Amino acid sequence: MRSESDRAMSVAWILIPIAPYILVGLVFLPLLFAFTFPTPITSFNQTATGSSTAASSAVFAFVGFLLLVIVLFLVVGILSAVMIYKLVRRRNTHFARQILLYEDLLSMAKELASKKNVDLAIPLNNLDRTIREVRTEETEKSAVLWAILAFVPIIGIFAGWYVNYFLMKDFFKHERREDGFFMDLNAALSASGVNVNLPRRMLPIPDRSFILYLILSWITGRLFDIYWVYVLITDPNNHFRQQWMIEDTIIAQVSPQLGGPSIPPPSMSPPPPGSTFTLPPSSP
Repeated sequence: MRSESDRAMSVAWILIPIAPYILVGLVFLPLLFAFTFPTPITSFNQTATGSSTAASSAVFAFVGFLLLVIVLFLVVGILSAVMIYKLVRRRNTHFARQILLYEDLLSMAKELASKKNVDLAIPLNNLDRTIREVRTEETEKSAVLWAILAFVPIIGIFAGWYVNYFLMKDFFKHERREDGFFMDLNAALSASGVNVNLPRRMLPIPDRSFILYLILSWITGRLFDIYWVYVLITDPNNHFRQQWMIEDTIIAQVSPQLGGPSIPPPSMSPPPPGSTFTLPPSSP
């Protein structure tokens, strides 16, 4: 499921916060040029018909230009809504897949405990508690609703801020919860006689300050939103890649213990010999 649920997004989406500034330039630069280099006054020998035709052409040109700017702003608004939809939707699909993954890993740990005839009550209870916590905390948020609200004038600004808030906080809490789950799983596997060398998390999602980011967005006239969108895209991208490595490592090292086929470990950044999975320190 992960190829569908854990879709990496391109950092080219950071162009969306820049687009309004480009459009504002398209509006004011021609006006500035017109006031700086005004059209020469019509000579006395020009006929009234010619003056009327020139005035009409200027009006039509201005209206056409104005309509073009409006259309461009609508396109930017639609693209912003699409970006929010994609960000929220992949949050939902990843979290939903994660629950299924946790349930399967818990079943695997129980099967190993039964096969090895060992008591894993404490780590199994910890795993089960984490799953219940995930079901309570990582609930689905409507991607369609937030995309529509983000497209509405005025309301869209506040909706966009709230989307940024829960995307930042939800993925941070999700990753910390995942780290705890894999530590408990590793304890259960070790007690069963199965040593799994899980790769270390190289790029943990930091606990970013929403208030700080919001203030920087105000101070810079929303230019800081370029970086804000960048981290909203790259943090989950890095999280997905790391989790795929962890999943592949578990499958490769546990499958033979359950009578399954021997699966080669992932070739991308294999864990060093003797390394164990540890909870990374919180970043500022």
